[in-house]
Amino acid sequence: MRRLFPVTYETAAQASAEAPGADPTEHEWELGELAEAYAYPGVRRPWLRANMVSTLDGAAQHDGRSQPISNATDMRIFGVLRGLADVVVAGAETVRQEGYRPARAREAFAESRKAAGQDPAPAIAVVTASLDLDFSLPLFTSPLVPTLVLTGAAAAPDRIAEAERAGARVVIAGDGTGVDPARAVRALGDLGYTRLLTEGGPRLLGQFIAAGVLDEMCVTLSPMLTAGDAQRIAGGPSVPVPLRFELVSLLEEAGFLYSRYRRPDRQPE
Repeated sequence: MRRLFPVTYETAAQASAEAPGADPTEHEWELGELAEAYAYPGVRRPWLRANMVSTLDGAAQHDGRSQPISNATDMRIFGVLRGLADVVVAGAETVRQEGYRPARAREAFAESRKAAGQDPAPAIAVVTASLDLDFSLPLFTSPLVPTLVLTGAAAAPDRIAEAERAGARVVIAGDGTGVDPARAVRALGDLGYTRLLTEGGPRLLGQFIAAGVLDEMCVTLSPMLTAGDAQRIAGGPSVPVPLRFELVSLLEEAGFLYSRYRRPDRQPE
């Protein structure tokens, strides 16, 4: 992997010293280097980061899943981002399609999570209006950290009760049946979660964008073409004026680009 942006004299010199005669900007990155490259800013409020993968022609999925357009390094970064997060937020459809399981504790992040006052693994927060979920799955019955179910105040009481019986923690984040994106972020912050990571799907990410609560966007650009009618990485309502993000870092390996963008008006507090 090589860093395309930003490139400093120190990083280039270090890589050159480690691999004489090799490309001075390219070397195999350790987990610690990736964790440093994707570290959350020091903030006192919730910081919402998204992580998605897209093909060259804008597809976020192939046959309904993101795995076919991903690769091993993308999944490694996926794991690092989870290792840094307090909570992973996902829409119910994504949870069903991708077969979500509880996040696991990883030895590589054990010390840093403990030092930061984090749980051994991030909690999974499922955003759902209908609560049409299989609460017998391990995601709800046997997570290391209790799974959160974000829903609206008008959600079906019997489904809420079933979620709670399974061991999930139900969080009300909307006045109707649905979830208000800004309220969901605040509710997670009230629970002590400040490092937020959303993995979509596209509809949920679009709602976060339209609500103006997304602070950071991590996108893997996959060198693949799929055509078809697959969703983009964000869907749903549009914004009145396109939101401008600034490039924070750009990594490359085997034709895949791993980018990190941040809203310039969302600087760390």
